[in-house]
Amino acid sequence: MFAGCVGYAAAADYPSRPIRLVVGFTAGGPTDIPARFIAERLGPALGQHVIVENRPGAASTLAANDVMSRPRDGYDLLACTYFDSVNTLLYKNLRYKLADLLGITLFARYSYAVAIANSLPVNSFAELIAYAKQRPGEVNYVQLGVASTQNLLAKGLEKLTGISMTAIPYKGAAEGNQELMSGRVHLHIGPPLSIVPLFKAGKLKVVAVTGDEPLATMPEVPTLKEIGVPLVAYAWLGVCAGAGTPQPVVDLLNARIATIVNSAEFRALMATSGSVAVSSTPQEFHRVIEDTATAAAPIITELGIRMD
Repeated sequence: MFAGCVGYAAAADYPSRPIRLVVGFTAGGPTDIPARFIAERLGPALGQHVIVENRPGAASTLAANDVMSRPRDGYDLLACTYFDSVNTLLYKNLRYKLADLLGITLFARYSYAVAIANSLPVNSFAELIAYAKQRPGEVNYVQLGVASTQNLLAKGLEKLTGISMTAIPYKGAAEGNQELMSGRVHLHIGPPLSIVPLFKAGKLKVVAVTGDEPLATMPEVPTLKEIGVPLVAYAWLGVCAGAGTPQPVVDLLNARIATIVNSAEFRALMATSGSVAVSSTPQEFHRVIEDTATAAAPIITELGIRMD
């Protein structure tokens, strides 16, 4: 009883010091950009600094392990993604389990863009597949971790189209896009937030998107489903804490972040990049986290992916 009272007393004073929001990818990427937008506005809303810390590498496990190993008091938050849910199935030695991920609120949902280097002599998805079939293993792609959506989607495309590609690992989407623009890597199945501005600037080509319908920002680009490839995929972004964080803290963070996410400014940021701003209750987010792992489990088993 006494410990519980102490916990709630501490929650009543929250926040009494700066808060960390840890991002498992490099600065300037599709997770980092909206996370920084939220942090800049969450600080004043809470009366404390919210400091964004980038800890890229190992498919976001460095960031998640860091946050989950800290006290569950709301001062260490994670800009969480699909990776953090799926990694619990993939890595043997994580410092957390699926049940340790406490979703505070979602903040974005998006499909993926199949982007290719301007140096690749193709201009459509059909031409890309024909080119790759003639050169098994020569076409390479950005991989942000073996269980990343980018890798699983690339493997899915290989299986559905009969091509063979080579994965090139990178720490973040921004780094992968730089390599794509240079022509050192050929393909990146990436979030629209990082792909659309480069497409609009003519720095890369986009031959398909993975959603149910074309993006409003790129209406001329077809979906894979329209092309005849039965593959539809979406991803999500949110803010997570460690399970056991006091409920008053969770409720406060949910309310303050949801206000930012539902603002016209944040919705515009997401819309211009092909993403959708979306908030949720912690309970709704909990179902998304669990459903993500449930959907990924058979794919990981089929591909035989397992990491130490």
